[in-house]
Amino acid sequence: MADSSCFLTRLENPYFCSVAKKKKAPLRVIGRRDLVDIPELELYAVDAKVDTGAYTSALHVAKVKPVHKGGEPHVQFKLLHHSHPGYTKKTITLPIHNQKLIRNSFGIEEMRYIIKAHVVLFGKTYLTEFSLADRSKMDTPVLLGRKLLYRRFLVDVSLIDLSHKETLKHKTNDIPTP
Repeated sequence: MADSSCFLTRLENPYFCSVAKKKKAPLRVIGRRDLVDIPELELYAVDAKVDTGAYTSALHVAKVKPVHKGGEPHVQFKLLHHSHPGYTKKTITLPIHNQKLIRNSFGIEEMRYIIKAHVVLFGKTYLTEFSLADRSKMDTPVLLGRKLLYRRFLVDVSLIDLSHKETLKHKTNDIPTP
């Protein structure tokens, strides 16, 4: 345990005392946009905006409706917009993780369904929550919020597609040479 003089100096400089601290994993730098995979939804290399102003990640969907499956509450929806290249016309049904009042980018509060799904960044898979929203007026169908980013990523807004570029680099290196 640190002595009181060390505590007082720590207020001025938190790195002054050599108190045993749990080592934190270094944060990965991510750009303002990237291409991500969401395997459960069969979405691959889909545009995502990194948004430190949004708490929850969001996913562009249409025709959202609550249903019951096996006595449990689920939500049914169609992914993306019909003009998006990843649009499949397929209806998806997933368990409802939560319902949450969320303020959209226009400042209007709306009740949204929350689902859990895995997102792949830098070859690593993260379970995160996605609110289901109409993002048809937005540039990207996926928004990555603070809940996913916290203690994992450091955002550099001058960069884009870091995860996707790294994935391509690894795939290129895995190709055997003749």
